[in-house]
Amino acid sequence: MSLKIYDTLSRSLQPVEPMDGQSVRFYCCGPTVYGAAHIGNFRTFLVQDVFRRTLEAGGLKTTHVRNLTDVDDKTIRQSQAQGRTLRDFTGYWTERFHKDSAALNILPPTFELGAVAHIPQQVELISKLMEQGHAYEKEGSVYFRVSSFPDYGKLSRLKEREITTNSPAGAEVVQEDADEYQRDSAADFALWKARKPEDGPNAWPSPWGEGRPGWHIECSAMALAYLGETFDLHSGGVDLIFPHHENEIAQSEAVTGKTFARLWFHVAHLLVDGRKMSKSLGNLDTLDDVVRKGFTPFELRYVLISGYYRQELNYTENSLIAARSALERMARFERHVLAKTGAMSWSLGPQEDEGEFSAAWEALNDDLNTAKALGEMFSAMKRIEETFSQIEVEDLRNCFMGLRKMLYALGLELPAEKTEEAPEEIQTLAKSRWAAKLEKNWTLADSLRKEILAKGWLMRDRKDGYDLSQP
Repeated sequence: MSLKIYDTLSRSLQPVEPMDGQSVRFYCCGPTVYGAAHIGNFRTFLVQDVFRRTLEAGGLKTTHVRNLTDVDDKTIRQSQAQGRTLRDFTGYWTERFHKDSAALNILPPTFELGAVAHIPQQVELISKLMEQGHAYEKEGSVYFRVSSFPDYGKLSRLKEREITTNSPAGAEVVQEDADEYQRDSAADFALWKARKPEDGPNAWPSPWGEGRPGWHIECSAMALAYLGETFDLHSGGVDLIFPHHENEIAQSEAVTGKTFARLWFHVAHLLVDGRKMSKSLGNLDTLDDVVRKGFTPFELRYVLISGYYRQELNYTENSLIAARSALERMARFERHVLAKTGAMSWSLGPQEDEGEFSAAWEALNDDLNTAKALGEMFSAMKRIEETFSQIEVEDLRNCFMGLRKMLYALGLELPAEKTEEAPEEIQTLAKSRWAAKLEKNWTLADSLRKEILAKGWLMRDRKDGYDLSQP
């Protein structure tokens, strides 16, 4: 079955299919690298990761593009305050983002693009908008003329007449670009910002003088360059619907005359103990904060993907405790299956059947309903365990594969069993079996594995060794 997702533009469920028949091409707005990404940021990135994994587990290829905002007011202001170059400052926080993403098992994108490295593409796009009458220059800054694009507001259902300096929407625009008093209209937004003394050395040449790109133009320029004039899907948090994604649509479609992204996929906010995340409340937890409390990255991942992405998710320490219990429950089930069959593991095929976990797979493909999918997984495990004695080995293999397919799609890895150290006799047998395997003496290796299992221990191979546990 194919994944269906709620499209913010049409306000309806739509199938996610590759327009070119080859690869689902999608763009995700990444972080602004001026500090550590907090768990609210990571909820969005993790849901996007499940989206991609679900497509790939279903047999589709993907082309995933993500940007890094490494030049804006925050990055410039903070790098200047610390006496560091912009490149050094943003490089540090980019490395931290990559480290946290890897710990949370987020797949790296096909292309990850920095705004600074793509300033020529942004200048070229702005020049085209000016040539076509969609943009104008004032004292070295360039603005998009919203009145030139009749469909402005179609994503957020926001009409141009509603954007005034006295409205909440207008206030948000003015706050973002407080120096834009030269704009022709309160609705217009910056494409290029003229150099200011406080920018220091952070300016680049352009036909309108030295300056830097506005925030919105980077995503349009890079998406067009790497995904083409029209691509399958664009994603981000709900807070980006307006003005960021609305402005992306306007500047992109104004210059190409074509649909920018066919589908738009947005993730709701994360709450902490029932309250919105904010600096003033001191609840902007990072991955490091969670680990310091004694929890693992996979327990955090479980929590952040456990709720339906279109609804706000309430994060608490109790939810992390519940996640630990859930992962241990899955791990016990997996060990039980492996012990019952005498197997150490099986390799997961590219399009493995879901078997008893078909209801969980269907829930995941129905608008990424991870909450329902997890519930169906536990129901399936219970059904399988109740009839364990009657299930053939091959059927148990299918059960294992169904679980593994779901775990891949959700990006979860199960914890190893914590047991007492194996007795010396078992350790000696295990070392002999591992040596036999390295020598490719499969007959001896299999015989020793069975002997270890008969003595009540399970030997599971890793790439670089093995683990001993009691099933």
